[in-house]
Amino acid sequence: MTPSTVQRRQQTKKDDPRCAAVNEFWAFSASRHALNESERLVQIKIGFSAQLFRAVRYTFNLEELSLALLLNASISTLERRVRDHEVLDTVASERLDRIASVSHQAEEVFESRDAAAQWMSAPNKALGGDTPILLCETEIGAKQVRRVLQALEWGGVA
Repeated sequence: MTPSTVQRRQQTKKDDPRCAAVNEFWAFSASRHALNESERLVQIKIGFSAQLFRAVRYTFNLEELSLALLLNASISTLERRVRDHEVLDTVASERLDRIASVSHQAEEVFESRDAAAQWMSAPNKALGGDTPILLCETEIGAKQVRRVLQALEWGGVA
């Protein structure tokens, strides 16, 4: 591959809105990790940008129905919030915070954002065949995902 071909591919990736959204999610995930619980709670109550729903969708390649269930809001409501520059409600914001936290742990375990996103998006036998990202709908589900990630990190059995 010539240097100009590599540059064009890199520029195409930069210009791709999906790529930008994925980068936005991982930046959000990293920023959550840097805060303490009190700071995170304040931001959850204020509400996150509605645009983050697209970032989650593209990062984990979610279908509309799965995304709507995960964030407890219809796609039309999420799109309207983006259009009207509104923030997400507390429930959706808390779920986004949870997803970001678990995803950050997965990124650390797999040492790759792509590998973490793929693992979070695939059915997992240790989780009864459920998909880790969809288990993050509830705190109990997220605890199960964290337990499996911890077992993978330490080489134990989930």
